[in-house]
Amino acid sequence: MKKIYALTALACAAALSNGCVVPGTYSTQVSAGVGLAPDCPYGYFDYAPYDCSPYGYYGPDWFIGGAFIGAGPWFRGPGGFYGHVDNRFDPHNGYGGPLPNRGERAFAHFHANEARDGRGHVGSAGHDGGGEHIAGAVGRR
Repeated sequence: MKKIYALTALACAAALSNGCVVPGTYSTQVSAGVGLAPDCPYGYFDYAPYDCSPYGYYGPDWFIGGAFIGAGPWFRGPGGFYGHVDNRFDPHNGYGGPLPNRGERAFAHFHANEARDGRGHVGSAGHDGGGEHIAGAVGRR
């Protein structure tokens, strides 16, 4: 008897809900993955084809515990982030030289002249890029 009552209640609910559908056009959201981030020793540029950036392009703001926080579709830094870069090493700004030697001390020659968010927009990092590589100096995150 309980089964019949449950089935009757379910059938009534289904019949009543059939009229609750509102006609109209609905949008759907489709997302496509971008794959794995490029495996680069000093990070990668924030624009396609996401080539590896040379040593000295990204300042220490872009690394947490030695790991690059990403750029472009793989950016995973905090909201409102702007970190220092040396855009003289950017091919979009005419850089055509070789990559710096990999044996150089980390960040030994970095000279910030711009701040960018993780999507390539120029802005203010909220602090000066000078002196970031002095022992014990830490950029804001």
